[in-house]
Amino acid sequence: MFQDISPKVFDNHYEQRRAALATDYVLIYDNRSAVIFQGQRLPWVQEVTDKWQIDPTRYTYLFTIDQTGFYLLTDKVMPDADYQYQPIKAFQTMQPGWLGFAGATAAHLAWWYETNRFCGRCGHAMRQDEQQRSLRCSNCGRQIFPNISPVVVVAVTKGNQILLTKYAVGYDKYTLISGFAEIGETLEAAVQREVSEEVGLAVHNIRYFGSQPWAFSESLLVGFFADLDEDVAIDLERDELAQAQWFQRDEMPTDGAKFILAWEMRQAFRDGRA
Repeated sequence: MFQDISPKVFDNHYEQRRAALATDYVLIYDNRSAVIFQGQRLPWVQEVTDKWQIDPTRYTYLFTIDQTGFYLLTDKVMPDADYQYQPIKAFQTMQPGWLGFAGATAAHLAWWYETNRFCGRCGHAMRQDEQQRSLRCSNCGRQIFPNISPVVVVAVTKGNQILLTKYAVGYDKYTLISGFAEIGETLEAAVQREVSEEVGLAVHNIRYFGSQPWAFSESLLVGFFADLDEDVAIDLERDELAQAQWFQRDEMPTDGAKFILAWEMRQAFRDGRA
């Protein structure tokens, strides 16, 4: 999946931060876009420092992958033919894959820094904590940590059949039912609610499959398989979905992105592993 970068090792321990090296990478971030060099990679520290005369103290440490550091710059820069702002979705297809994962994860942190510049309680400026990855209000002392929203991804099955859906807008490939967990709700309850809301079905025997950090929606995807309670007609929620259809295990469509949790779950069902 997208986060599988082995044998490289992702380390986001904030206390391990260090000064930026010339060949470390910089995410220059603005409103869900990032500067990418020739459509291929993030710029290096030395490139950013030389091209835009950036003071190294302006960089915010994010994490390392192996010995390579990643830093954030929120100052706006002037793009040119080689250095262009692109939507962060570009990281989904960036090669090598570990660099795409790093760019997306950096963008998740950048979004958090960008949207929490001021305190939600008193409106004063937030400051970076020196000891851990958090922000503190300069006035009332309120402390916040990076936001991660849980999302359930549900493979509904009945025997050798699985329910696949298509969204009404946006992504036009087959996928699984999914949705954000709500306040006060267990993940299992979110599974039952999302299935009921989107296709009008009830499920039981809910079982965990796996998870995936998904920086593009600042979320953590949590996958579950669930068995159909009663074989009744689908009642499609047409504001979100355009289609919902049962497929036999050996007749499932093979479209869709192969680096996401929903694909991994479909493959597991196709292979008889779930």
